[in-house]
Amino acid sequence: FSCEWAAARFGFRPPHSGLAYALEAGKGGTRAILAAVQAHVITYLLFTRETECTHLERLRRVGRWEQGQALATALAETLWAAGGGGRAVVCLVTAPISTMPREGYRANSFTERVRLFEFSEKAAAQGFISDHISCFKDEGSHGVILFLYSLLFSRTLER
Repeated sequence: FSCEWAAARFGFRPPHSGLAYALEAGKGGTRAILAAVQAHVITYLLFTRETECTHLERLRRVGRWEQGQALATALAETLWAAGGGGRAVVCLVTAPISTMPREGYRANSFTERVRLFEFSEKAAAQGFISDHISCFKDEGSHGVILFLYSLLFSRTLER
């Protein structure tokens, strides 16, 4: 992965601002993934969550906690759809491990630490993602790469 991919994460604009609903998109090939997730974030904020605000006010009155909930819902929805409605796989990075790479394989200290968590219920996947939302949105988290891996494993390599 390039430097842009390694740095890409699901970061929001400042909470309670005019663009509090918007994901920040840097340069590079990650914009397509961010745009797809952004569509689910807006759908959640406008039509799913309970609030007394009008539609446009709903988008401007988003706090940090609501940003995390919207992102967790968007990621879970997308992974669930990729899994055909019967499963979702979430990839997270574990603590560093010390193994020797196989011949012909170049270690990058990231992929070797990815751990898979499989869910057969969408609500359980969403709860897990919500509990670990910082793994997707914090700086240095490789959040977009983790989500891409999660998409691939949810969809399965055969499909």
